[in-house]
Amino acid sequence: MSKIIVLASFYPKRDKDNEAKEIITSMINPTRAEEGNELYNFFEEKNNEGIITSFHLFEIYKDSAALDFHRNTPHYKNYRSKIVDSLEKPIEVKVLNSIDSV
Repeated sequence: MSKIIVLASFYPKRDKDNEAKEIITSMINPTRAEEGNELYNFFEEKNNEGIITSFHLFEIYKDSAALDFHRNTPHYKNYRSKIVDSLEKPIEVKVLNSIDSV
């Protein structure tokens, strides 16, 4: 089975960037504790004025079953229900299947 890579991008409303950041940050420890999670890193992007324009999650799961497990956890369902109101547009998620990685 090949590893599954997830790239998720979040575009917060200008006055909701701290709220979005807190919601996503609350996912870090429980997700990293999942048996099938190999990497869960959180990044922010700022414009030239230093204003946060987006957040990005880079995730690696050992296989598709591990990603399915993640998406069915209470912490995942809770974050998905909370984050929507703080975003300008829907979360952009790309799920990539590893072809040649180490």
